[in-house]
Amino acid sequence: MNLSLLASIPVEIPAALLVPFGLLLLLIAVMPLAPGRMKHWWEHNYPFVSLGLAGLVGGYYLLKVPAGGLTLGHTLHEYGSFIALIGALFVVAGGIHLRVKGEATPWENVLFLAMGAVLANVIGTTGASVVLIRPWIRMNKLRINAYHIVFFIFAVANVGGALTPIGDPPLFLGYLRGVPFFWLIQHLWAEWLAALVLILAVFHVLDRRGFRRMPGKIQGEVAQHHDTFRLEGWPNLGLLGVIVAGVFLPEAYLIREIVMVTAAVVSLKTTPKSIHAQNQFNFGPIKEVAFLFIGIFTTMMPALNYLEAHGSQLGFTRPKQYYYATGGLSAVLDNAPTYVNFLTLAETTFVEETPTEQAGGEGDYDRRAVARLLQKQAPIVVAISLGAVFFGAMTYIGNGPNFMVKSIAESAGVRCPGFFGYIIKYSLPILLPILLLVGWVFL
Repeated sequence: MNLSLLASIPVEIPAALLVPFGLLLLLIAVMPLAPGRMKHWWEHNYPFVSLGLAGLVGGYYLLKVPAGGLTLGHTLHEYGSFIALIGALFVVAGGIHLRVKGEATPWENVLFLAMGAVLANVIGTTGASVVLIRPWIRMNKLRINAYHIVFFIFAVANVGGALTPIGDPPLFLGYLRGVPFFWLIQHLWAEWLAALVLILAVFHVLDRRGFRRMPGKIQGEVAQHHDTFRLEGWPNLGLLGVIVAGVFLPEAYLIREIVMVTAAVVSLKTTPKSIHAQNQFNFGPIKEVAFLFIGIFTTMMPALNYLEAHGSQLGFTRPKQYYYATGGLSAVLDNAPTYVNFLTLAETTFVEETPTEQAGGEGDYDRRAVARLLQKQAPIVVAISLGAVFFGAMTYIGNGPNFMVKSIAESAGVRCPGFFGYIIKYSLPILLPILLLVGWVFL
C-alpha cells in the first residue's frame, strides 16, 4: 500500500497522547511567572522538558502510527521553515539600531506606533519589536509610563502584524499550509485598520493626558523640539529584503531556508559589534523560541489528528465562533499552535477529502484543503487569522514578543504592570472591547 495514502488516513490517537501538548503549553504559560526556585529550574531545564516531550510523541508516531514517520518528517520540515524565518528576522533586525534624540509629543508617538505596526508586516512583530522598543523608550524618556509599553505591545508586537505571513508566526504557518502570501492583506486590511485606529485613538487620549500633566515649561520645550533619527546598520535593510524575497522561493532542497539562514550569517559577520552592544543583542530569546517550538510542533501532532477525526462534532460553523474561540485560546496559550488547531478544525468541518486528495502526501493535502477552504469559507479563515493575531495581545504569554518587550523595558528602568495588572488595567477594559467591536462589525 502506498505510504502517502497511509499518511493521509485519519488516525485514532489515544487520548493520553494529548497530554504532552497540554502540559507543555501549561508550563510555558505558568513557569515564567512561578516564584524563585521553580522559575530558576525552568529557565535552566526548559530545553530538556521540550525535547523530552517531543521525543515521547515522536517516538510513538514512529513506532505505532501507520506511516507516522512521514507525518513526523512533514512536521519537522514545517518547524524548520518556521524557525528559519523567525530566527533570520531576529538576527538581522538585531543589527539595526535607530538612534533617537528628543522628546515626542502625543501625535508623534501615535505616528511612531502606526509606522511600527506597518513595519511589523515587513520584518515581523519580533523584528519590529527588537528594532523599535528601545527608541520608543528614549523618545519618551521624560514621561515614560507603563501604558507606553502596553500600547507598544498592542500595536507593534501583535495587532500590527496581521497583513502578511511574515507579520506574525501563526500567519506564516498558514502560508506554509497553503494560504497565499497576499491573501491576508486583501481580506484583512479593513479589520486591521479599524482595530489599529481604535487602539491608537485610546492611546492618544491617555498620552495627551500624561503630556498635560508635565510642567508647563517642559511642555513648551517638547512642543518646540523636533526629534532627530539616525539609522545605523543600513546593510541589514538589504538583508531583510533578501529574507522577504526568500519567502517566495520554492520549498525544494530547502532553498528557502538556506537563503534565510545565509542572510542571518552575513548579518552576524558584517554588523559592527558596537551596534549589537547598543541593542544588547544576544541569542537568548531565539534560543528559547527554537527549543520550545520543536516541542510545540511535535506534541501538537496528536491534537491535529484528533481534530481531523472529531472536529466536525464540535459544531463550529460561523466566523464569530472561530474568532472568539481562537482568540480566547490565543490569549492564554501561544497563538501559533492555536491558529493551526483551528485551521485544521475548519478544514475538517468544511472540506471533504476526495480519493484524489487521499493519494497525495500530507503536505500536499494540507494545501489543497486550505485552498478549498479559502474558496468555500474565506470568512472562517479571516476569523481564525484575526483571532490568533489580535488576541495574542491580551496577555504577556499570548505572543512571543510580548514578554521580550516587557523584559527590555524593565531592564531600561521602566516599571511595567505585572501579569494580572496588565490584564485587569489594560487588556480587559481597553483592548477586549475594541476586539469585540471589530468582531461584531466585520464578522
